[in-house]
Amino acid sequence: MTRITAWRRHPLARYAVLILALALVGMVYTAFVQASRPADAALASGKLDDVAAGKSLFEVHCASCHGMNAQGTSTGPTLIGVGAAAVDFQMSTGRMPASNPGAQAPRKPMAGWVTPDKIRQIGAFVQSLGGGPQVPGKEQVDPALGDAGKGGELFRANCIQCHNWAGAGGALTQGKYAPNLNQATPTQIYEAMATGPQAMPVFNDTTITPEEKRSMIAYITQVREQKDPGGFGLGRIGPVTEGLVGWIVGITALVLASIWITAKKRQKS
Repeated sequence: MTRITAWRRHPLARYAVLILALALVGMVYTAFVQASRPADAALASGKLDDVAAGKSLFEVHCASCHGMNAQGTSTGPTLIGVGAAAVDFQMSTGRMPASNPGAQAPRKPMAGWVTPDKIRQIGAFVQSLGGGPQVPGKEQVDPALGDAGKGGELFRANCIQCHNWAGAGGALTQGKYAPNLNQATPTQIYEAMATGPQAMPVFNDTTITPEEKRSMIAYITQVREQKDPGGFGLGRIGPVTEGLVGWIVGITALVLASIWITAKKRQKS
């Protein structure tokens, strides 16, 4: 009994107990994650075979930048925890595989070997590594089920600073830019909000709920079809281009008017 009391009073006793507790928590967490991975992968892809096929594709086409275990390298970020939605967005828009390193990967046609099935398989593999946002279902991104009016309010509050009121995009700092949304599908718009690609912040379901995301998709797809009542929309970029065109047209008109008036006066004299 005396020995136990003395041990409890030892100055290092509390640290030993803390270390043991942390080790126990770590072992329990590891066991839980390992047990949940197969189910998570099955939920993401529908087939456990997709994980194995996706792993093979990943090792051939993606590991050179992201590492054999998707842990990340000096040329590519870690993919652990990004989810299948990030894979689907990056690959379906042609941003990945990246052809040239730069400040931002541009949208381009998909690589020749990329197909929807292969995107799904690589997404299932990445999903199995650490979870993350999954590819949304059709109902989640159906513009007909959203409220375009509410979506417009949310878009103007959260997105207009970078993407412009009509989703035309715009320049950012350090060579980056907010892309034009006219080519993005409803699924890609949802995935971008859920995963925050490149310079875009992540809008999780706590910040913007799935219903609100669907309403924003309804607004973005609806505004594409709106006609410009004033005539030529000038790319819908805003007052910068409008002012530039106005200045150039105005100055040109003044110069031409001056030349015409001068020519008339010379004829009279």
